[in-house]
Amino acid sequence: MIERLEAIVREAGEHMLAFQNPKTFVKEGHHNFVTEADLFVESFLIERIQPLAPGTCFYAEEQDNQALTDSPTWVIDPIDGTTNYMRGRGVSSISVALLEGKEPVLGMVYDPYKEELFLAEKGKGATRNGQAIHVSDIPFERALVCFGTSPYDASLAHKTTSLLWPFLRDAGDLRRCGSAALDLCDLACGRSDVFFELKLSPWDFAAGGLIVQEAGGCFRQPDKPAPQYGTPSPILATNPLCLEAALAILNGEVE
Repeated sequence: MIERLEAIVREAGEHMLAFQNPKTFVKEGHHNFVTEADLFVESFLIERIQPLAPGTCFYAEEQDNQALTDSPTWVIDPIDGTTNYMRGRGVSSISVALLEGKEPVLGMVYDPYKEELFLAEKGKGATRNGQAIHVSDIPFERALVCFGTSPYDASLAHKTTSLLWPFLRDAGDLRRCGSAALDLCDLACGRSDVFFELKLSPWDFAAGGLIVQEAGGCFRQPDKPAPQYGTPSPILATNPLCLEAALAILNGEVE
């Protein structure tokens, strides 16, 4: 099934890149968009993935979703980083996760621009294009901190920007990518050391979170005792050396 899923996701990436100036529609919230490419890629993924495991459910960004259940469920973000995609920035991805009992057992993120495919199966480690990956061993004082701004929820703008100061002061430097799934995969393969965002939906982090964990990293929802995948949540991912300091900042223990 993994090989067939990879072929489907790579083909979805080809469709994504084939669109030229796709139509754009405004969604609810501040600076929140969907394109005809998002809609096409999501429909393509659902249609092609369904036969891999008949009877499974789908929880996807551009459809009306029922509450998550314990049934096997595919969680799909057809284009993570839609604004980047609309603006031709070349930093977007396709994210697919399989949940069983509301927990990820498989995660796949594909960057069609770099042709990088990240994969994790629960208990089996994580790979990039078939090669094993692992988080960095960089300490917090030299950490490269990536973050998201949750631009669709303007109420989080002040808190997000206020958190940047202690991270910039106490860690190494900051980066803003625009695709949470790629941020998580970059952390998983040692390109960065911390990632946080104050509000992400499950399709943004279900696959990437598992990839981080299987690469030896830490994945948290600071407001919950354990990650949950049925509602939007704040997200923190780090290598093990950076977890304590990053959590302290997010929890308001450091100014």
